Amino acid sequence: MRVIEQLVYLSPVPWSSFAQRPHKFVEWFHQETHGRVLWIEPYPTRLPMLQDLRRPSGEGKSDAHTAAPPWLDVVRIRSLPLEPLPLGTAINRFGWRDITRRVTQFCAEQNTLLAVGKPSALALDVLRAARPARSLYDRMDDFPSFYRGVSRSAMKRTELAVAREVDTVFVSSSGLRSNWSCIRPDAKLVHNGLDPAVLPAFREKTPDHAGPHVLGYLGTMGPWFDWQWLAALAQCRPADTIRLIGPLFHPPQIALPANVQILPPLKHAAALAAMSDFDIGLIPFLRNPLTDGVDPIKYYEYRALGLPVISTPFGEMATRCDEPGTFLSSGSENLSSIVVEALEYRTTPDEVSRIRSANSWAARFSATGILG
Repeated sequence: MRVIEQLVYLSPVPWSSFAQRPHKFVEWFHQETHGRVLWIEPYPTRLPMLQDLRRPSGEGKSDAHTAAPPWLDVVRIRSLPLEPLPLGTAINRFGWRDITRRVTQFCAEQNTLLAVGKPSALALDVLRAARPARSLYDRMDDFPSFYRGVSRSAMKRTELAVAREVDTVFVSSSGLRSNWSCIRPDAKLVHNGLDPAVLPAFREKTPDHAGPHVLGYLGTMGPWFDWQWLAALAQCRPADTIRLIGPLFHPPQIALPANVQILPPLKHAAALAAMSDFDIGLIPFLRNPLTDGVDPIKYYEYRALGLPVISTPFGEMATRCDEPGTFLSSGSENLSSIVVEALEYRTTPDEVSRIRSANSWAARFSATGILG
């Protein structure tokens, strides 16, 4: 197996967005190899929708990357949102011909890993033209489930074509691996992780049975957010504060109890500090096709801060009923007793240290052997 020296990464998110799995992968790659990275920005792979005009203006701007490091080149794609249409890709190829040539030349210079973070017609073009030393599809989500109609059908076809082209497939959750058991039975389960370097020092809390307590959630509130469950939690714990921090993409359609706070997004360092003030970390997601393949990063961050976690049993969280400090609740029944049990749980400094080390992004990616 040839040793990989440089990377082409077709990203599902812009470089300027807050640091996510794609950013952590390329940073780990460079730390391991000192190699160059060609980061290819995402472009629209579905038809426009009315909701695109309604997104909060602050999306993705907390902790945005302001400039690329000298070892990474950011490549932007000229395209129209026509890919799902029969002639859409043919039209867009005029805008990315130079990109395909550039990637092909880049791959010819050294042993290159070509990694796809989001299926697209461009990804297929460069996989077929560039002949990289190794290729990877990192399946972080069930992408077709985020689309509708023609766009969903087109994404399904494109994703399957990408899966057939690449040497290796990563999946970020057991659900994503299970529903591809016939397509890529060799897919490697690579859970999400955390960056220990950005976490604040562990602050051991003294037991406070009297309260009041802060039961908190940090992250996006989208169509997957379970407002009914959250309202039930707030009603059964009226003396406690239910604190929600992050972009509100999908407002509640029900009246919320007075002890629910909805606060705006914070930069990552401030967000981690805010999480440290929680007594319990919450992950209240609906169980549906959008969440069946999700392994929430916030779970690792909550636990790495020593917080007990109460979650609904969606996606990868459904497999964690026996994990220390993790409590699952599918409805309002027994919710109050679950909160009491979670508040009594104590995480030791040694346990926090183990959680941070075992779940670091570096540990995740190094274990795959993708670099040879």
